[in-house]
Amino acid sequence: MARTRTPVVAGWFTHVTLASGEEEFRLLGTRCTACASVFFPREDSFCRNPACAGGELAEVPLSRRGRVWSYTDGRYRPPAPYVSDPDVPWEPYTLLAVELEAERMVVLGQAEPGVTTADLEVGAAVEVVPGVLDEDADTVWTTWRFRPVEVRS
Repeated sequence: MARTRTPVVAGWFTHVTLASGEEEFRLLGTRCTACASVFFPREDSFCRNPACAGGELAEVPLSRRGRVWSYTDGRYRPPAPYVSDPDVPWEPYTLLAVELEAERMVVLGQAEPGVTTADLEVGAAVEVVPGVLDEDADTVWTTWRFRPVEVRS
């Protein structure tokens, strides 16, 4: 039986297969129709721009690429209330702050598994890709990750 793929947070990203067979993965934000401010995580109630009285927000796909703004690694198991199985060895992970290409806003996310701080530098190009946060017998909990973009000459 196939497991259900479920986003960790509904409405924060989309993952579709195009007619060409290519997969497209995008973070989803919202844009104020009055001042054009873009928000991620998405805002569905009001414009967060204090200088704007607008309130109508439209969903927008965000840039697939950006540049590393900062990064670090998580080498320890966080304390409660973080949920983790103490019987499973802790796996270090890399956390990135990425300035998205068009929006010029910084978004946080984990690096794709296998990407370490040694693979990164501030200003390096990265792209958003689908990832798995957790899984059980019935469900694969999906999220987003960042991976370095190979420089093509």
